[in-house]
Amino acid sequence: MANAKVLPLRSEIDKKYLWRVEEVFADTQAWEKAFRELKLLAEKASQYAGTLTKGPQELLAFLQYDEELSQKLDLVYLYAAMKKDEDNENTLYQELKDKVQGLAVEIGAALAFVAPEILSIPEHDLSNWLLGEKLSPYNRYIGQVTRLRKHILNIGEEEIMALAGDVCAAPRNVFSMLNNADIKFPIIKDDEGTEIELSHGNYSLFMENKNRQIRKNAFSALYATYEKQKFTLAALLAANVKKNVFVAKVRHYESSLAHALYNEEIPVRVYDNLIKAVRNNLPHFQRYLALRKEILGVDELHLYDMQAPLAENTKEDIPYEKAVEMVLAALAPLGQDYVRDAKAGLENGWVDVMENKGKTSGAYSSGVYSTKPYILMNYQNNLQSVFTLAHELGHSMHSYYSNQNQPYIYSQYEIFVAEVASTVNETLMLRYLLSIEKEPVKRLMLLNHYLDEFRGTVYRQTMFAEFEKAIHYHAQDGQSLSCQWLCDTYYKLNLDYFGEGVQVDKEIEMEWSRIPHFYRSFYVYKYATGFSAANALAARVLSGGYEEVNDYRAFLAGGSSTDPISLLRRAGVDMENPETLDNAFKIYAEMLEELAKVAKEIK
Repeated sequence: MANAKVLPLRSEIDKKYLWRVEEVFADTQAWEKAFRELKLLAEKASQYAGTLTKGPQELLAFLQYDEELSQKLDLVYLYAAMKKDEDNENTLYQELKDKVQGLAVEIGAALAFVAPEILSIPEHDLSNWLLGEKLSPYNRYIGQVTRLRKHILNIGEEEIMALAGDVCAAPRNVFSMLNNADIKFPIIKDDEGTEIELSHGNYSLFMENKNRQIRKNAFSALYATYEKQKFTLAALLAANVKKNVFVAKVRHYESSLAHALYNEEIPVRVYDNLIKAVRNNLPHFQRYLALRKEILGVDELHLYDMQAPLAENTKEDIPYEKAVEMVLAALAPLGQDYVRDAKAGLENGWVDVMENKGKTSGAYSSGVYSTKPYILMNYQNNLQSVFTLAHELGHSMHSYYSNQNQPYIYSQYEIFVAEVASTVNETLMLRYLLSIEKEPVKRLMLLNHYLDEFRGTVYRQTMFAEFEKAIHYHAQDGQSLSCQWLCDTYYKLNLDYFGEGVQVDKEIEMEWSRIPHFYRSFYVYKYATGFSAANALAARVLSGGYEEVNDYRAFLAGGSSTDPISLLRRAGVDMENPETLDNAFKIYAEMLEELAKVAKEIK
């Protein structure tokens, strides 16, 4: 243990690899000052109660106040969240985030009068008010409120629901602390016998190791760690699901799923059609698994073989600086100005690059209207991390252009389209690398990367979506979400998706317990729909010219200025047309054929 490689402390990371959170607030003192000012501004909310129905000037005054309040809240929350994510073991930033979350709940309660008051304005009067020059920019916002008419409660009930916000966030917050701070993974050995502390960040490296025993050891160690906490983790997930069921019932939705999708203007059939399409195309996936088994030359294909390298000598050490060069070269089809803006961001404090002790696992893009779009990474010097950087940069550029081109109220794009820009970037990255790579072994690696990304983004995320639907409907029917039921349900889904050609290891029944997105309910299906849309958009960009690129850039600048289905349709992709999903599976099948061809060449 004394000689084991452990994660560095935050203070040991070179500053050039740290995001510039000090540009949000210089220090904690500056944050505290802004927090106090926010509280004072929030106290003025009561002055607007009862005024919204008086006339267009009063409604406008409130909307302008609400924007100011929201922007200030965004800033103090962003800083607290970023600082906490730097080191979850630092209790100071846990406290800051708790403070701002508490204040957000208070603000929500204080503004509970808004929707009921707007809905009490006679429709004819409201329509006339919105014809005015100063109120007309709020037309879509007001329309979104009135669209929810049958789901808005009275003022007192809305205040209670707002006050419950902190309690409703508890399962997600507790899971985050348990998963990122309290859970301690064991020490395992690498190829050279060196003891290394298993972590969220390096788990994928172990799973990519060519040594099968090392992969199996990491797989077993990870799930054994979660298994020790299984009853607590089951209780947390059940609490989150029950919260969703409660809110849906109170707001008169037929289900939690209907609630989640209605708010984003997405028909439930889009969700159900995705599951149906993926189920219908499981044979493609299972053929890929059979091919993987053949290339690896194993008697049984196990789940810990899913990321095993398919050829020798394909592992490449890629420093972060090289990754930036690769990403920018791949994104050239999006235009010189896109590449210029992306390069400026990557070189000027957008990215928190390296993993450190206590840092939140995974990767994400964040930021608010008045700041840079920040990217959290846990960079591991491999090709997967290069693709992750391209992915998160896609999110950030989407935010960057939306913020530049939309007013604050429409700057935040809807979650349904959130994964489109990120996946377009990944697709362009892959196509670029395939275009310059001639060596069969490396082409095999790249083709497998695409197929594995498809597995992870379409097949796996849809399996997650099917699991989410099952657990919510089970709870909605008054059934218990026991640990055993969760494990059994999840294991059965794995059996269905992987099929008879794979040994579905029993440990996988605990995978549900480590998925953070299950605490952002009904989010994961968007990865699959986004991937399908992104494939179509990337193909348009690569095969088209100025018009196709301009259509896509208009989508990036669109924010939430209209509904997400319309935004995508204007960019050239119709998500209500089943052909969009069908075309994604056709591309998958074509890549699978190419992989089989290259594998034969190597033999």
